[in-house]
Amino acid sequence: MNPDYIFNVRVTGVLIENNKILIVKQKLSESREWSLPGGRLERGETLEQGLKREFKEETGLDVQIERLLYLCDVNASGNTVLHITFLITRTGGKLTLPTNEHDANPIHDVKFVSVDELTDYGFSDEFADLIKRGFPNRGNYLGDKQNIGLGI
Repeated sequence: MNPDYIFNVRVTGVLIENNKILIVKQKLSESREWSLPGGRLERGETLEQGLKREFKEETGLDVQIERLLYLCDVNASGNTVLHITFLITRTGGKLTLPTNEHDANPIHDVKFVSVDELTDYGFSDEFADLIKRGFPNRGNYLGDKQNIGLGI
């Protein structure tokens, strides 16, 4: 396989219940430790399979995709990374902290927080505003993920 054609696909899910959003505590940078659940696709996985696997591994929850929210690039990575964010719903499972047995960057907490408190967890005002406004421009390619307020 030609390494010039290798790129990563990262899927994340927005799960909102009772005006609270599910987030995970995992070191992203010196200034940010909380993020949306999700991760990279494994070879041969579909977007849906990867998102369901990541949610189960990171949160203990079973989920289904409701709709595509945003397609973005991750320019700051220095690699070609396609970042895809979905709106999802819970179909089962129990909210649990993962075992982290195979993870070099473990998750330390999993919880629902009020959308109004997202900035207290390192999320941008822009991202919180997108949620409050019902995800305007959903289903579109929006360039770098910083354009939806999810930059590191």
